[in-house]
Order: sequence, then C-alpha cells, then structure tokens
Amino acid sequence: MRNRFDRQLDDLNRNLTEMGSCCEECIGQVAVALSSINEISRSHESSVTERLIEKIYESDAEIDKLERTIENQCLRLLLEQQPVARDLRYVSAALKMISDMERIGDQCSDIADIAKYLSTENKGTLESAVHIQDMASATMNMVMRAVDSFIKRNLEIAKVVEKSDDVVDELFVKVKEEIAEMISRHPEQGESLLDLLMVAKYFERIGDHATNIAEWVEFSINGERPLKVKYQFDEASQQEIKIDKKTS
Repeated sequence: MRNRFDRQLDDLNRNLTEMGSCCEECIGQVAVALSSINEISRSHESSVTERLIEKIYESDAEIDKLERTIENQCLRLLLEQQPVARDLRYVSAALKMISDMERIGDQCSDIADIAKYLSTENKGTLESAVHIQDMASATMNMVMRAVDSFIKRNLEIAKVVEKSDDVVDELFVKVKEEIAEMISRHPEQGESLLDLLMVAKYFERIGDHATNIAEWVEFSINGERPLKVKYQFDEASQQEIKIDKKTS
C-alpha cells in the first residue's frame, strides 16, 4: 500500500514540477514580449510580439490543464490513501500551491493583454522597462525556487523565497516613482505609462503568489504557515490592500 502511495506522490511531484516550469516559462515569455515593444516602436513590426503573446496564452492554458490534473491527483490520494500527519500536510499544501500557480498564469495573461494593446497601438518607447525586467527576473526565480523547495522539502530554500518578496516590492516602489516622474515630463505618454504601472503591479502580485507557495512548503514540513503578509479587502476603497501582520 505504501509503495503505491509513494508512486502516486512521485507522479504528483512530476506534475507539480511541470506546472512550476510552465509558470517560469510564462513569466519569461512575458518579459521578452515587453522588451520587444521597444523594437516595434522602431520597426513598426508587431508580428514577433503577437507570436510571443499567443505563446503566453498557450502557457496559461497548459497551467490551467495541469491544475485540474493535479487537483484530481490530490483528491484521489486523500480519498483512496487517507494520508495522515506529514503526508496529509504535503497533499493539502499541493492543493493550495496549484491555486497560486494558476493565478500566476492568469496574471501573465493579463500582462500579455496589456503588451498586445501597447504593441498594436504603437505607444512608443517604454523608458521605464528596466526595473520591470528586473521584476520579471526576480519573480521567475522566486517561482522556480518555491517549487524546488516543495519537491525537495527544503525549508531553507522556502525561507529564501519569502525574503525575496521584499526585493520585488522594492522594485515596484522604484517603478512607481519612475512612472510618476515620467508622466510629469511626458504627459502625452500618460496612458501607456499607467499601463506599464499595471504590468509592474501584476509582477508584484506574482511575487506574492510565489511567497504563498513558499509558506505552504513551510506548512507541509513543520505544520506552521507564517502568514506574515496578506491582502485584505478594504470596504472604503472597495479594493484589496496589502497589510503587514507584524504591525497589524
């Protein structure tokens, strides 16, 4: 019975690894699509970006497919094997993680929608793209490490991911400051710059999802989830706001 359970866990790990790889690839495709917008400004040729955007949509669809597959695997493990203690935490954490990974795919698609608009409307050179590219690299690395920590059941890697979220948050602040300054200098680019700010916000949320994955890894190992940072719905503004649990 245990041998069968171990084989099912191995299958689960393989699919989780594939889903994590799809998320990494999707973020990478987004970064390339954004960088290609400047080339479009010079060449007036958008076909390269259009192909990249289609790949992003395809990656998001594959992530959705893997989410359903892994969800079914986890439910079978829970119903047929009835795991307890650490095994139960492991399967439960996997169910939570795939939800975060699915959201990463959705947010990549949201960025692709913006990139598509910017490229087809020929909105001009996006001067503030440097730190957004840094955000893309940082979030891609976070996702890769978060999934790796789960597969290896490595608490140290998970904690590194949690700390890396501060780097992404700092980059987001830099992008906001740069865009505010650029709008004052180039008001004619205000619309496209605000779109770029939305892109940065999506990357910031991807970093939060990677942090969530790392926190579920921590839960699967020691039964505790830190929950240092989370989002809370604010009635006054009618939107989610980020709160720091350490100071709340």
